Amino acid sequence: MNRALLVIDVQESFRARADSWATIADPDIAEPVNRLVRLARAAGDRVIWILHTEPGSGGVFDPEQGHVRLLPELDQPLPGEPVLRKTSHNAFTTTNLQQLLTRAGVTELVVSGIRTEQCVETTTRIGSDLGYRVAFPVDATTTNPVGGLSAEAVIERTAAVLRDRFARITTVAELEAEAAQLAASTA
Repeated sequence: MNRALLVIDVQESFRARADSWATIADPDIAEPVNRLVRLARAAGDRVIWILHTEPGSGGVFDPEQGHVRLLPELDQPLPGEPVLRKTSHNAFTTTNLQQLLTRAGVTELVVSGIRTEQCVETTTRIGSDLGYRVAFPVDATTTNPVGGLSAEAVIERTAAVLRDRFARITTVAELEAEAAQLAASTA
């Protein structure tokens, strides 16, 4: 199986909105994402970094404002790991992500990032529709309260609607255990 980890929108733009960052479910999102990055690299999987941009908006997602960059506490991209910039809610529509995945023969995605119910969920749904098997480590995603729902409730709702229809809902620890089990069985 050929797998890719997508790290979606784990960027300074969100932290630049101090009032919004104060309500994010997991301000330490870099830690579980870093665990996934290390796991992917150890397995020889591809790591693809995605940043949301809104050029010309004057807001925190406008590249001219200087916030469209990965959180500094993330393990930073290695040479050869693509950093894509998107202008839509999903990572496919306004990037060459599908071309990169097709060229590399990728059949499975692990999707992580900020805004569980928005960019991460939308990318998961489209990836599934495009035929990828998708793993959704829910603890490597985070979001803010939405429409009267707590951030935790939004994350639970997202996992519930994706489960077994668009993605396999999992955790970082479960993916680490699977990798350890695979390594032990091939040793």
